[in-house]
Amino acid sequence: MGRQRQLIVMADDYGIGAETSRGILDLAARGAVTGSVLLVNSPHAESAVAAWRRAGSRPQLGWHPCLTIDAPVLPPDRVPSLVGPDGRFLKLGQLVQRLLCRRIRPAEVEAEFHAQLRRFHDLVGCPPGLVNSHHHVQVFSPIGAILEQVLGTLRPLPYLRRIREPWRLLATVPGARLKRGFLSLLGRGGARRQATTGFPGAEWHIGITDPPYVADPEFFARWLRRTPGRVVELCCHPGFFDATLAGRDCTPGDGHQLRRVREHALLRQPAFRDACHRAGFALTAVADLHLGGVTHAA
Repeated sequence: MGRQRQLIVMADDYGIGAETSRGILDLAARGAVTGSVLLVNSPHAESAVAAWRRAGSRPQLGWHPCLTIDAPVLPPDRVPSLVGPDGRFLKLGQLVQRLLCRRIRPAEVEAEFHAQLRRFHDLVGCPPGLVNSHHHVQVFSPIGAILEQVLGTLRPLPYLRRIREPWRLLATVPGARLKRGFLSLLGRGGARRQATTGFPGAEWHIGITDPPYVADPEFFARWLRRTPGRVVELCCHPGFFDATLAGRDCTPGDGHQLRRVREHALLRQPAFRDACHRAGFALTAVADLHLGGVTHAA
């Protein structure tokens, strides 16, 4: 089949809840997940890092900058434009609304990201080698540029998710097409900027969908066999059923708790590894990437 392609299987939201974290560790032990990112502001972050260490510090653990769940790392009165009356971060829709109305103070975003980065270092003991933002908030201006500025102090620069999907996949792979198109449209500018400033990244980012589509046994296989490129990041949100997510990351009946369970089950199946092999992919950790000339963004 020619030169083997590289697939990063990135499990988002490590530390969001104990059962979610346990599910990610289970998949890492099976070799189905090659990286994950830690929500350092979650109340479960410290215990999740302890569990990760007991599991042999696998998978590679990066940082999941967050502005849309739980409380900030800084005292709420230090970041008033980012929080509601309860002192917790705004929901995603509220954050976007404030951004559009220019009611988010960039200095507060920068201060909170610096505080989260310090928290990551305190918990894990080293700077993150890979980064992607919770709810993909890095696609919104000025959040993405601020995140890159904060990360720009690190050496080497970390791998930073490039949120862009091939347009033809929008036509051929069902699920959340409007959301995927919107994020990819916004993310293309960020991907070009990240390449210009030297942040490593994959060619394409795939895996965004709505909960019902994850019930399809062909969900991952369909993406993999249709995705072009030599280095691809597949984002996923697996986990065991986690009651702590209710009211924080999901609401009753929206399907997001069960989505995690279904993704976990699909990734555990031998059919997932078979689909990777048939598509010419080797599952690869960010630390083991051979990026060569693909650190640019087309």
